[in-house]
Amino acid sequence: MAITGIDLGGRGALVTGAGSGIGAGIAHALADAGARVVLAGRTASRLDAVRLAVQARGGTADVLPWDVSDAGSAPELVDAAIGQAGHIDVLVHAAGNQFRRPATDVPLREWDLIMDLHLRAAFALTQAAGRRLISAGRRGSILYIGSLTSQRAALPHTVAYAAAKSGLLGLMRTLALEWAPHDIRVNTILVGFVATEMTRDIDNTPERLAITSRTPLGRLGTPAEIGNVAAFLASDLASYITGECVTVDGGWSIT
Repeated sequence: MAITGIDLGGRGALVTGAGSGIGAGIAHALADAGARVVLAGRTASRLDAVRLAVQARGGTADVLPWDVSDAGSAPELVDAAIGQAGHIDVLVHAAGNQFRRPATDVPLREWDLIMDLHLRAAFALTQAAGRRLISAGRRGSILYIGSLTSQRAALPHTVAYAAAKSGLLGLMRTLALEWAPHDIRVNTILVGFVATEMTRDIDNTPERLAITSRTPLGRLGTPAEIGNVAAFLASDLASYITGECVTVDGGWSIT
């Protein structure tokens, strides 16, 4: 269902991590608002399922299987997405992963994997999309998916994830400043605890109860709720917002 007042008709959007969870929720929201969405991710079957669901709701979506950790191929991904959608005006880097372990036990290969997926890929994709937007003289909106550990909180056993998500904010601020003259906006959604596959392992556990008990709204968020904020930030309703972090966490960070 389209969000009242948000119109992304005529715009192309590339969403990484679109095969499930927050990425899929964002893809649905952008498509509901009228964007032609290109779904990128590693698992073609999951992307196809999201594509069919988007189409069933009256939206338009294409699929581009891609290993998001392969940042070197980001220009090819962006070009392929432009080939499918005609142009890419909105880029959302929603792909992510996390390994929880004490900082003393984190191997460098795991650190590198998280940095590559969350931070290196974000820069490579944004650079490629930005070059094409600037060359074409098109305005654009770039969105990163951060977390509470980006700015306001520290959680144990998440050192690599927190460092990568924090790095996104420096990337966002610098690009927002550099590209403001081109009317290319760069923002980050700081996501709290959302009901996705990554949180299913804490269902019916004391950890989940601790999270919901601390959250003023008393529950986990949904991918659709993150998608609604992404659609707003991608739209003209947010045309004066850039270099900004928008927290969507049910009030967790104010307790």
